[in-house]
Amino acid sequence: MGKPAYTETSSPSSTPVASTTSGIQVLDRALLILGIVARRPHSLSELCDTTGLPRATAHRIAVALEKHRMVTRLEDGQWTAGPALAELAPKSSTRLDEAAEHVLPDLVERTGEAVQIYKLSGRERVCIATAEPRQGLRDTVPVGNRLTLNAGSAAKVLVAYSPTVFQDDILPDAAYTAEDLELVRAGQIAESVGERDAALASVSVPVRDASGVIAALSISGPAERMGPSPAARHREALQRSAAELERYLR
Repeated sequence: MGKPAYTETSSPSSTPVASTTSGIQVLDRALLILGIVARRPHSLSELCDTTGLPRATAHRIAVALEKHRMVTRLEDGQWTAGPALAELAPKSSTRLDEAAEHVLPDLVERTGEAVQIYKLSGRERVCIATAEPRQGLRDTVPVGNRLTLNAGSAAKVLVAYSPTVFQDDILPDAAYTAEDLELVRAGQIAESVGERDAALASVSVPVRDASGVIAALSISGPAERMGPSPAARHREALQRSAAELERYLR
């Protein structure tokens, strides 16, 4: 009889873990760890005690899951469920979607530019809401459109407030640096001129709920019209609208 992929044990503080296996060892181990930290936060030692995995193996898998934002670490170093788990759950309607219907048209009216809300989805950002001016040249981004995190003001905002290990994974291929992300966090705003498209510019701010930053609110348009500093041009209107969105989320 073959040796089991791993041996499950439990410490007095742990919850017994189901022994479902698929025959793919690394997948089984990753899902085992996800199931454990989803119940309550665990230290690395507790993960090893509960799963029976060697310390190096448990740490390697947990770090890999953290890079994909499936788990995250608390300030005390314990592992817990990450934001990507919630993002994978299908939602036909959210409070943010509903808030966008009220807030975005007013932001378009005040700025004359297209506006969008982006959320993280794996290693990409996805547009979940948009509104555009009725006339004139504009940046059209359909709802559901997925863009990379390598460039653009919304990408900077979303990455700036992600776990450090996720930032480290994105930055080598990004058009911005770790220092740029520090400036985003300090100023609570990001701008981009010609990063994603030479003809386009954008400016974005974070949107928060009780759990932290959940989205980026953006204004985008032709670089010539947005000017050399989209942040200076639209900061006040953008931050006011972000505050309105956050009031709907309370």
